[in-house]
Amino acid sequence: MPGNIADNLNSELLGGSADSEKFIKNTGIRYRRFVDTDVCTSDLCEKAALKLLEDLKWDPSEIDVVIMVTQTPDFLTPNTAILMQDRLGIPKSAIAFDVPLGCSGYVYGLFTMASILAATKLKKGLLLVGDTLSRQASPKDKSAYPLFGDAATASAVEYTGIEADDFKFLLGSDGSGYQSIIVPGGGYREPITCESLSYDKIEEGIERNRTNTVMIGTDVFSFGISVIPAAVSEFYSRFALTNDKVDYAYFHQANKFMNEKIRKKIGLTEEQVPYSLYDYGNTSSATIPLTITYHFKGNNKAAQNKEILLCGFGVGLSWGICLLNTKDIFISDIIEY
Repeated sequence: MPGNIADNLNSELLGGSADSEKFIKNTGIRYRRFVDTDVCTSDLCEKAALKLLEDLKWDPSEIDVVIMVTQTPDFLTPNTAILMQDRLGIPKSAIAFDVPLGCSGYVYGLFTMASILAATKLKKGLLLVGDTLSRQASPKDKSAYPLFGDAATASAVEYTGIEADDFKFLLGSDGSGYQSIIVPGGGYREPITCESLSYDKIEEGIERNRTNTVMIGTDVFSFGISVIPAAVSEFYSRFALTNDKVDYAYFHQANKFMNEKIRKKIGLTEEQVPYSLYDYGNTSSATIPLTITYHFKGNNKAAQNKEILLCGFGVGLSWGICLLNTKDIFISDIIEY
């Protein structure tokens, strides 16, 4: 995590204490972490990865695959994962590439990593996931900026070859909703010009330029409360699961109001669904591993032998669901950059 902390209770953008308190109550987000302007997602990932490899006593030379899931890469090209291969001292023989996804990205990253390891029989992979959305959202946009925090995570995945260790997945996408969460300028559909950086006033409290995140909250809310419960139901049916077979469900930390609607529709208890929103906000692709780490707070004994459901959803629109058992899980501490 970045060491910089923003407190939404004191946010001038939200318009005062009464409006700030209402925002915090509805979204569940009080604090957010944000990077300095010269810090990239790769910098946070590097520190997380070095800590994890040290804790696991893995040598970088053992890593066969590096996948980086991020919407805030260092460059348009090359892929940041390839830079991380060099920076972490991972062999040149390693497979390394980016997955440019946000909210559903952790599950997509796990699926991609598990598929590669199973197909190739390679042993060890490093999944780097995170975003620095404070550098993408407009600081003049009260509909987006107070929601997003910066974070990056590292997950080590080892192939065992034991069928009982397999992860279970369900993935989906709906490109008809691509405009619901979008950065319209900066790609090749709309290259950057001088005008791209000019701020437009959308309404009171919302100003942004074409390189900032645009989020249509009503569309995202409708998608979340309709598609995600149905997708979880399909996942349960496919793998003969029920809520009582799930110890914990870690959802993308979008906002508390929407997530609670989803939880109740699925029928999960409050105890089954941990949150990290209050202290860290919506950290995009990092929310699921961050919430797992935040929930167990280094108590690896308590984390063992749990059936955990992971569910990411959002930008794309896209969603991903995974069930895995934590019989060999190890969780490092949250550290500051």
